Amino acid sequence: MKSAIRQKLEQIAFRLEEVDAFLSSEDAARDMRAFRRLSLERAEIEPAARLYARYRQIEADLRQAEVMRSDPELRALAEEEIAAAKAGLPELELELQKRLLPRDPDDRRDILLEIRAGTGGDESALFAGELFRMYSRYAERQGWRVEILSANAPELGGYREIICRVTGADVYARLKFESGAHRVQRVPETETQGRIHTSACTVAVMPEANEMEAVELNPAELRVDTFRAAGAGGQHINKTDSAVRVTHLPTGIVAECQDGRSQHQNKVSAMKVLAARIRDAETRARQAREAATRKTLVGSGDRSERIRTYNFPQGRVTDHRVNLTLHKIAAIMEGDLDEIINALAAEHQMEQLVRYQESVIHDPGSEWSRSCQPRGH
Repeated sequence: MKSAIRQKLEQIAFRLEEVDAFLSSEDAARDMRAFRRLSLERAEIEPAARLYARYRQIEADLRQAEVMRSDPELRALAEEEIAAAKAGLPELELELQKRLLPRDPDDRRDILLEIRAGTGGDESALFAGELFRMYSRYAERQGWRVEILSANAPELGGYREIICRVTGADVYARLKFESGAHRVQRVPETETQGRIHTSACTVAVMPEANEMEAVELNPAELRVDTFRAAGAGGQHINKTDSAVRVTHLPTGIVAECQDGRSQHQNKVSAMKVLAARIRDAETRARQAREAATRKTLVGSGDRSERIRTYNFPQGRVTDHRVNLTLHKIAAIMEGDLDEIINALAAEHQMEQLVRYQESVIHDPGSEWSRSCQPRGH
């Protein structure tokens, strides 16, 4: 194990002892804010510390077995123990390095999920509806809650655009790689000659900022328009101007909501969507600058980037970023997304690991190396 990695793990082990000492002291109950903060910290560092303790124990067993090997009567047993220890240490070291990878600060956040029909007309809108259903089914499996903020539904069904809020445990961590262009290949119901058509939708997954980190919106830079909320076919949901459209003048970013029961409720939702879109635009601009020097293996999350194809005639779904093809499109459209999401997360983790190992070798004091924190599960 490299000395820089061992040093970080020693610091984590020492920090766990410090935290445990405070939490078990009489002073812990006197400052509940500190108690909660340190309890969360302990939950983060304890898995890495315990894993490192196991690693050190195997190292100690290995040293002891090396000594036993000099005894003719114990040599065979010692050889077995040495072989087992040497076989297990590399895998354990790799797992420890994964624990040191920097956690995405947005991973535990709720999200705003936006699905928008693209090329393909009515077929694209129908596919947008199926994507929304797919993510809703996946949310049900995870125990998450889905709240529709705004929906634009054409007469033939599906959505031209739908925005929803998804809340629950680790929502962004599981769905953050879904941003991009989703392409569908199939024979539309309206196709009389049986030809396969290609349509596309764009998906945006935006972490929801908390109140402390929310984008500050200057009222002087906003234009607020109200209009009548309408359903499919132009049928008015009500006869008042309850729908709200908010435009951020400096950037031209627009958000509108019409599914709330009142103008006030729609304005609150529209402002939340607008803030998330502005924050998302800033994040993507920063990622684009970073990608100029290094492109992540799972893609940039650019809306124009084709990330996945759903081929109904062949019954397959292909994620182009990790070259993964699954022949179970029916199950995937019912929300069985874990295999795809796990593959994307694993690829991202391996790319992070390569960067971390390079930073330790070439510059142990680099910003990347310093940012690495233990990962809990």
